[in-house]
Formats: sequence, structure tokens, C-alpha cells
Amino acid sequence: MKKILTIILLTSAFVSTIAAQQYTYGGNRSRGRVEIKGDVAVSQLVQKHIELNERVRTIPGYRIQIASLSGTASKSRAFEMKDRIRTSYPGVEAYVVFDEPNFKVKIGDFRTRLEAYVFLQRIRTEYPGTIIRDNIYPTQIDWDEMVPESEDDI
Repeated sequence: MKKILTIILLTSAFVSTIAAQQYTYGGNRSRGRVEIKGDVAVSQLVQKHIELNERVRTIPGYRIQIASLSGTASKSRAFEMKDRIRTSYPGVEAYVVFDEPNFKVKIGDFRTRLEAYVFLQRIRTEYPGTIIRDNIYPTQIDWDEMVPESEDDI
């Protein structure tokens, strides 16, 4: 009697499992609904992360650090270097960043490390000890310039 009852229970469990699954043939898949239950704080945190990413638009890039100055008059020396770079290399942007206790002078908005390296070779004799730094800076992309109008622009 126990054997028959065990067989019946196993068979009914197997049949109910098969009946619960939905098979489709010929690529016609049924649509289901997935509901994820979790902590509300996690979903709020994810939503805040999405909102922040939509507000702050940045892109990865590279800048060349040409000086890290500290001490007396380091701020004025950093801004003098910045002005000298702007006049010597028109079209190349220069930045002074205060990273306590140093004033760092960085140049360029390079999209790739190779672009930064090519420019680094131009200025290496004038500014020895320069290094390439990874940066993330706000997007100011001219999309018309990025997308070629014809194959001749490539």
C-alpha cells in the first residue's frame, strides 16, 4: 500500500510540474510577466543613480599633466604656465587644478591615449617630466564634427 501511495504521489508531482510548464512550438512564445520583489530602498537608489547619470554627462578622456607646483607663488606660476601654453599652442586648452597642496597644470582634451601621446612628443623637450593622466570631463561634443557628411571626410 505504501508503494502504491508513493508512486501516486510522485506521479502526481511529476504531472503537475509538466502541466505548470508551458511549451511552445514553432517559435510562438507566450509572453509572461516577471515581478521582482525586493527592498524599496534598493530601487530608490537605482533610480537616483539613473537620474544622476542623465544629469551629469561626461566622457572619458586624457590630459597631459605638465607641472605639479607647491609652495609660495605656486598658484601664480601655475596660471603663468597656463597662459604660456595657450599662446604657444593655440587650440589646445589648458587647466589649473588645485589638488591640495599642489597646483597641477594640465593640457588637452584628448579622446584617446594615442592622441595625448602624439601631443606629448611635441612638448616633451619644453616640458620634461610630463605624464598622461586619465580624466573624465563634461561632454562638449560637436556631433556634426564627429559624424562625417561624406566618405571624403573619413
